[in-house]
Amino acid sequence: MNQKEIKELIELLVEKDIAEFELERGDMKLHIKRGATAQFAPVVQVAPAVASVPATPAVPAAASSPAPGQTPAAAGGAQAPTAPPVDADLHIVKSPIVGTFYESPSPGAPPFLKIGDTVQEGQVLCIIEAMKLMNEIEAEFRCKIIKICKENAQPVEFGDPLFLVERL
Repeated sequence: MNQKEIKELIELLVEKDIAEFELERGDMKLHIKRGATAQFAPVVQVAPAVASVPATPAVPAAASSPAPGQTPAAAGGAQAPTAPPVDADLHIVKSPIVGTFYESPSPGAPPFLKIGDTVQEGQVLCIIEAMKLMNEIEAEFRCKIIKICKENAQPVEFGDPLFLVERL
């Protein structure tokens, strides 16, 4: 089966609104499944996204404290979680890609870092595996690790917080 035949088959499946299709011909097996599309781009190395954490929560006082005897939902919708005030030098290192978070270079190896470690600019913080590519996430500046937000081998989405760091 060549690429043109596969393309025509996919077009037919879309036209007939068929969600899943499997074909076996000799030693060739073709399985097509339609549904939620995830877009991945092969990436070799990616710099982490860093966002400043606001010094005070951006939640109006009226939204965070409902009237007496009233539930948060009755006070105008869902109550936004309030975060404790944090230092302006704290930053969130966010995932630049979708993948799997790894805290060490290989299974059984010690983690790249732990809470309280000082990290130099360019030092590897973690690895995110995406499409069988190991992407090293490096520190963009010298910092101290305050919190590790993900567990080893946990899936991450684009923009998920990975670390809370203090800029040094």
